[in-house]
Amino acid sequence: MTGTTRTGRDYSAFDAELTGAALNLKLLRRLLHWMKPYRITFAVSAVLILIMSALQVLMPIVISLVVIDGIFFVHTTDRPDFGMQALNSWLSESTGFPPLIAACAVYAFLQVSWALSGHWHRMTLISSVINGLRDLRLDLFRHLETRPFSFYDRVAVGRVMTRVTNDVEALYELLRGVGTLIGEFVPFFVALTVMLAMSVELTLMLLLALPIMGGVTWFFRRATSQLFRLVRMTLSALNQNMHENLAGLQVVQLSVREDHNLERYDRINRENRDHEMRSARLETLYGAFTDSMAHIAIGVVVWYGGGEVIQSRLSIGEVTLFTQFIGMLFNPIVVLGEQTNILFRVMASGERILQALDWDEKIHEPANPVTLPSRLRGEIRFENVHFAYNDIPVLNGISLTVNPGEKLAIVGRTGSGKSTLIRLLSRFYDFDDGLIFLDGVDLNHIHTHDLRRRIGVVLQDFHIFSGTIYENIALGNAAITPERAQAAARTVNAHGFISELPGGYNTPLSERGQNLSQGQRQLLAFARVLAADPEILILDEATASIDTETELLIQDALRKLTAGRTSILIAHRLQTIQEANRILVIEEGRVKELGSHQELLAADGLYATLYRLQFQETSSY
Repeated sequence: MTGTTRTGRDYSAFDAELTGAALNLKLLRRLLHWMKPYRITFAVSAVLILIMSALQVLMPIVISLVVIDGIFFVHTTDRPDFGMQALNSWLSESTGFPPLIAACAVYAFLQVSWALSGHWHRMTLISSVINGLRDLRLDLFRHLETRPFSFYDRVAVGRVMTRVTNDVEALYELLRGVGTLIGEFVPFFVALTVMLAMSVELTLMLLLALPIMGGVTWFFRRATSQLFRLVRMTLSALNQNMHENLAGLQVVQLSVREDHNLERYDRINRENRDHEMRSARLETLYGAFTDSMAHIAIGVVVWYGGGEVIQSRLSIGEVTLFTQFIGMLFNPIVVLGEQTNILFRVMASGERILQALDWDEKIHEPANPVTLPSRLRGEIRFENVHFAYNDIPVLNGISLTVNPGEKLAIVGRTGSGKSTLIRLLSRFYDFDDGLIFLDGVDLNHIHTHDLRRRIGVVLQDFHIFSGTIYENIALGNAAITPERAQAAARTVNAHGFISELPGGYNTPLSERGQNLSQGQRQLLAFARVLAADPEILILDEATASIDTETELLIQDALRKLTAGRTSILIAHRLQTIQEANRILVIEEGRVKELGSHQELLAADGLYATLYRLQFQETSSY
């Protein structure tokens, strides 16, 4: 049996490139779920955008119908001016200002009101979107943090991070763009109503340009969407190549690969430049087209409107108003094209986000978990345990009992299943064939959080989190006070180097603890485990990369750390193995040998062979 690793799930979906997708209203409704708590601010934003759009239409009406027609040419009209001429007359009579000064005051008021309502609209919209996406990211992080190891065995962490960063950012672009789109279409319909009231013929002539604008915009957006995808792909390749070379800079310089790596980076860089240049050429061409259409439309207004003015069917102010409304007529088409591209991209991002949130793979938790006693004896029993990764058998019927307080060493060739045993003991994977007991309790009846609090694990690659040394020892456990952390560090011989650091236990650690040596990081790992005070201790190659001087400190720390605890040691160091009560030799996922150091040497089996090989290697130095 293979356990939950044999799920039949399609993990390749997490490696799919971000491309276009069909409009999916159901998906959009699910994504908008995270915006519901902020619907009041969304409503306020919608009201503000309506106010802003109305003011955007009123300002050119003041210039055209009130100032040009009403004041300069004293031309009365029954065209819809939304009360602007009446407002101007009332203000002039009430204040004694000349009509032109009153019109300037009205225009200034409208301009300031438009700017303020636009600012408040954008701020309320952006705050709602940012808060909603913050909640979405939090739910994504909470969900992904609880996926089992079997998930991350098959899915690259970088692909998962894309869900939380790039894909969520695409949603931000869409939701922010929706406000922009509404802000363009409200003036469009208001302006269209006014233009039809003034001249149906001229309005229809201008509307003939909209299908042309729409067709060209659709063609342009379709062409650029492919280019933008290539730009993103090559930019991602550039970043990956840069990270790979800088992370392995020592190897690059030792192997004199600088020129070779530069040629490879230059090739990707040129591909990115070519895609960027093609995109820029299309953008420039499209910009020239939209500008030309606007200028042609102005020419049509001047040509046809001028004739209407001569025949007294239109006023000069009305023709001027037509020219000012051209932008309101054409801009929504341009913005709609931009938002359509974003919408299709967001459909793919949304599918990937919901795919991650809906991924229900998890470690089985018991419905009624057993409550463990305050202190465990530490007896561990494996009964005929089988396990496989990707249908490849790793453990084949392991049966073993580790007595309370015993120190068991596990040895074997690479891939024999040593680390898999402790991963199953820590419930990083589910398994269906066989049983593991802790103090006589089936692990499947213990909640993973309760179980893992009782097991301390020290790995060869000790992970350092951003924060201080104390924070890396306590790991957010309120029970581990600074005094307790310091006492643990003293016990495992880590206090010496910590006290010599500039900030002591408050020294911030750099990325992955690079300001500490490998040996110091391992001592810090021991302090972390001891401070948590688990009943069971697991060391997986914890001393494999330690120098001889540091190993002496660690061996002393190990004696203190393992005292009174059940300990499982996976190690290659001879002294660590020899001091174990028993040694388990695993070969191809099976128990090959089990006994003390002297018993296994006397049996002259696999352990004796491995021991002699290690002894020869050690003696040769």
